[in-house]
Amino acid sequence: MASRKDAVSQYTKALKQGRKTYKDCILHGRYPYPQVLDEILSDSLTAGQVDLGVLEIPMDQITGTKTEGRRSAFSEDFMPLLEEDTEFAGKWIDLCLAHLGEEGIRDPIRCYEYMGRFYVQEGNKRVSVLKSFGAPTIPAYVIRVVPMWSEDPEIMAYYDFLNAYQLTGLYRVRFSKAGSFQKLQAAMGYEPDHVWTEEERRDFSAGYLYFQEVFYKLGGKSLPITVADALLVWLKVYSFETLLDATTADRLKKLEALWPDVKGLSLPDPIAVSVETQEQSREDTEPGFWGKLMQAMQPSRLRVAFFHKYLPSESGWIRDHDLGREYLEAVMGDQVEVEVFSGIRSDQEAVERMEAAAEDGVQVIFATTPSLIGPCRTVAAKYPKVKIHNCSIFMPYAGVRTYYSRIYEGKFIMGAIAGAMCRSGRIGYIADSPIFGIPASINAFTLGVQMTNPTATVELQWSCVNENALEDMAERGIEMVSNREIPTPDRMKEPWGLCRLGEDGQYTSMASPYWHWGNFYVKLVRSIFSGGWDALSNQQGKSVNYWWGMHSQTVGILLGEKIPDGVRQLAEFLRRGIADGVFLPFQRPIRSQDGQLRNDGQHWFAPEEILYMDWLCDGVKGQIPEYDQILPMAQNMVRLQGVYREGLVPEKEDTIL
Repeated sequence: MASRKDAVSQYTKALKQGRKTYKDCILHGRYPYPQVLDEILSDSLTAGQVDLGVLEIPMDQITGTKTEGRRSAFSEDFMPLLEEDTEFAGKWIDLCLAHLGEEGIRDPIRCYEYMGRFYVQEGNKRVSVLKSFGAPTIPAYVIRVVPMWSEDPEIMAYYDFLNAYQLTGLYRVRFSKAGSFQKLQAAMGYEPDHVWTEEERRDFSAGYLYFQEVFYKLGGKSLPITVADALLVWLKVYSFETLLDATTADRLKKLEALWPDVKGLSLPDPIAVSVETQEQSREDTEPGFWGKLMQAMQPSRLRVAFFHKYLPSESGWIRDHDLGREYLEAVMGDQVEVEVFSGIRSDQEAVERMEAAAEDGVQVIFATTPSLIGPCRTVAAKYPKVKIHNCSIFMPYAGVRTYYSRIYEGKFIMGAIAGAMCRSGRIGYIADSPIFGIPASINAFTLGVQMTNPTATVELQWSCVNENALEDMAERGIEMVSNREIPTPDRMKEPWGLCRLGEDGQYTSMASPYWHWGNFYVKLVRSIFSGGWDALSNQQGKSVNYWWGMHSQTVGILLGEKIPDGVRQLAEFLRRGIADGVFLPFQRPIRSQDGQLRNDGQHWFAPEEILYMDWLCDGVKGQIPEYDQILPMAQNMVRLQGVYREGLVPEKEDTIL
């Protein structure tokens, strides 16, 4: 049976903690007392109040008081600040004694909730006593104060929470970014409008607290993100059941493997775009002592594995990457030992094969399709020393590097050729899908057309909407069309790249950009040997996206026999200018279709601005298609890499990004 002496001892302990918190707040320039809701709302408009009745609310979301009375009696974390001989201390000790007794503290406090935080009106000392014992929740009669809607990110995230609360009934599910709850529903295997059962709420709360424990142990409280934000990172790699079944030590180990990705959530831009090889960026610099030491520590031979979703015979995209693999082996010789895993039909199979390769000593992995990003992340968390790469764009995961090519540079040259050779002033463009990088290619092509034929227009169609786009353009009398770039230089005779549509219905391929994945793989593997790969690791927790172009010879152009000599000379002049960095396709006055000035011609676009373009420039006739306009066979790619993927409601079968 607890005695008053035990309650007094608890007050002494809580008082010591309160004074420590107070001093820490002063030292770091923070307000040392609980926040006061009346002061927060004094200059704020609200949309009204909602009586929620009695709820079990999380203690860690109680951050203040309704009014200013008694606020100086508590530190920021609701620990007491008044001496033990005060009336306040006596009442606190009495409550503590009641809590330690058989009945405990049962009466609910009264509080207001605003923006997901609770402000106590009655029951401050009850909160203080229970917080001192580490109680996770407390019963409370809650009145919600709803803020006025605005496009402020915090307000949008809160309104997203209000919608989520209707489905979960849980206050703990708080995200810092709108749209995240929909990803949680998908990660948990629920439909978007699924209402959680009592058992689901109970299980989630248990797993959430387990996760919160290890999140805080790793320093999560110092990050400007919520526990739920970090939990979503976990659920992108591990199942929720893992939280319930694992030990604390195992949960801690798993979260440590994901910690760079968790920290990346707090960065305004979590991706570092590498636009040139490390050899190129350091070619005129003699490495110092530490640089030479790093080079000396690199391996003399590498085991490299390629993972393909399809067989090379089934996909031109895979065939191109496989040719790149052959080029790597031919150039690097005995320096590399290469293995190939093709025809991977499921994520589970991909994980099993990648893990087996890692266990067998593979040091570098290239997964050649974006849809393999999930398995890549799972394996990267388990084998952090393996250098894992996924051929995709805009994947903010520090454990997996992504790679793609600046194909828009070649498209700009194709546009200049099309403008110079077009007689009608009508030029067609067939785009694949509205994924990252595609709007940049459309815009670059159009700017190339405008450079050589200012009055011409570019008529846009999407193969993900109309499978017969090329035939439709021929029927409409469009003589010059930019079709898909050739996957490999030996495919020039098919209607790839820039085509002239003859009156006899025949297509003549005139020119095309192409991907030279072989050069990419050779240069990247060489950067591993030289220490350049490791040099990019110090990016303040950012993930790395290789986005190389003509300068690194990962994008080339192929000109057909029927290109006139003058146009051929122009194309070569532009290629050299882009490769040498003296000519930038987007450094010119540019307006988008809505008339907005995107560039006044006096500055250049940063790589991120080009990569994440989601607008089309003036001169393009056509729009970026809506998701429901896209053919089912293309929708998965758009959900994964689409320029508006964040606005799509996640499905439980999706790879959660």
